[in-house]
Amino acid sequence: MHILMIEDNESVCEMIEMFFLKEEWEATFVHDGKEGLDAYKNSPDKFDLIILDIMLPGMDGMAICKEIRKESSSVPIIMLTARDSESDEVIGLEIGADDYVTKPFSPLTLVARIKSLLRRVSNKDSAHADELTFDIETEHLKMDRTTREIVLYDQPLNNLTPKEFDLLFTLANSPRRVFSREQLLQLVWDYEYFGDERTVDAHIKKLRQKVSLNGPQVIKTVWGVGYKFDDTEKID
Repeated sequence: MHILMIEDNESVCEMIEMFFLKEEWEATFVHDGKEGLDAYKNSPDKFDLIILDIMLPGMDGMAICKEIRKESSSVPIIMLTARDSESDEVIGLEIGADDYVTKPFSPLTLVARIKSLLRRVSNKDSAHADELTFDIETEHLKMDRTTREIVLYDQPLNNLTPKEFDLLFTLANSPRRVFSREQLLQLVWDYEYFGDERTVDAHIKKLRQKVSLNGPQVIKTVWGVGYKFDDTEKID
């Protein structure tokens, strides 16, 4: 695995590099935002995961995340945010980041987050569409977890981030079952955010915006409880 880490604190990068080496992960460290974005754009297939600090010289992490998402909706992105910076966390998730880690952080925590996120990254699509066998088939939705193929209301849905895909998969795998935010945190993120329900809400908001382009809304709110998947609404 090759990680691109865009972080201006060289001491932090040197420390993190030691932990990456223990995991036998290769990494490219860039200390300027614009140079980091150029490194990605010059070799987009080189990197399996991107770690982005928000405060960077040259170009900030939010702007970099937006630019990367224009190029790829699938490469996993972890953002580094200042402690208790709620707005940064929510905005980062809304513009396409898959996870965030607050500073100061333990290198072991970052490694654990990377492993958790990578467990949910699909294998590269090597099958043809007519050879697909779907893991989920509801009235209007088909999803394949291996190829990340999604068909909703007879139209392909291709622009979900890895975490948005996993969230939709979890909900759709049990149609009309209501999941609390705490349950979704554990099932989708594979660890607890210690009650940080903003993570779920931010992803639900973006997921709803994307799936609504294909037809009636399938992500329903059950007030006071949580969220559910329901695609039984008839198309006009």
